[in-house]
Amino acid sequence: MENIKKSHVEFIPVFKKSFLHPRYWGSWLAVGAFAAIAFVPPRLRDPVLGSLGRMAGKLARSARRRAQINLLYCLPEAPEEEREKIIDEMFATAPQSMVMMAELALRPHKVQPRIHWQGRELIDQLREAQQNVIFLVPHGWAVDIPAMVLASEGQKMAAMFHNQRNPVMDYVWNRVRRRFGGRMHARNDGIKPFISSVRQGYWGYYLPDQDHGAEHSEFVDFFATYKATLPAVGRLMKVCRAKVVPLFPVYDSKSHSLTIHLRPPMDDLLDADDVTLARRMNEEVEIFVRPNPEQYTWILKLLKTRRPGETEPYDRQELYPKK
Repeated sequence: MENIKKSHVEFIPVFKKSFLHPRYWGSWLAVGAFAAIAFVPPRLRDPVLGSLGRMAGKLARSARRRAQINLLYCLPEAPEEEREKIIDEMFATAPQSMVMMAELALRPHKVQPRIHWQGRELIDQLREAQQNVIFLVPHGWAVDIPAMVLASEGQKMAAMFHNQRNPVMDYVWNRVRRRFGGRMHARNDGIKPFISSVRQGYWGYYLPDQDHGAEHSEFVDFFATYKATLPAVGRLMKVCRAKVVPLFPVYDSKSHSLTIHLRPPMDDLLDADDVTLARRMNEEVEIFVRPNPEQYTWILKLLKTRRPGETEPYDRQELYPKK
């Protein structure tokens, strides 16, 4: 069987016998561990997961260096000690959020009371109006959970994603994402299937902060620096006839709960030019991330594409030299 059932409609993960090869046994052990931990009460598991995450963050030198460089460029006003603390808390938040996602897939009745919406009335209004919707969702560690929750309520959801290198992890992760239904669209299949789903009434999930290179992007402000930003949301609004609604999930390890923050639809984008569109997208990311910097995936190469003549930050050896 193929790992992926290909169609013009959606991506469907399919199990392959090769996944049972000994080289993947470590992956299956990790999956089993996550599943087992999901049955541990969160008041017991979160402190342990937080400590393990911080420890892993000290050992994952390449990922930590990317986070250090991103924060140096984006939040230079913060003292280095504060930036290091943000990184430690980011690595703590990551496993806590991921295990909540596993728990949602395995025991939804246990998780749903710990998920709260800030601006839930907006969801109800959009449903009542039968409005096409695209959520603008910055890369947070709990990014998949709101879509899963909405799908569990019967809302048709569609999202784009990148395949992971490890085929077992890719298979399991996407099976979990599709636990309550919805459509998954691989980015290497292009954006047309995603547009088609939104036009059919699926609520879309769009992550605005990935670096897609300079060709179709605009260089606009991003925190204290700038970023190559693809102003695709303007085109998506028009061709999908959709409202663009910013959304960001924030995991609280003290209350073991997730708050999903919603902001008003970005109706000011209808007649905006590409530079304005790109900047407004980044502005929404900043509004969500500044109060909750530990929730953001600072380990990504957010600032890879630079203006001509400028060195890529991650290639600057004088910044946090590799040991």
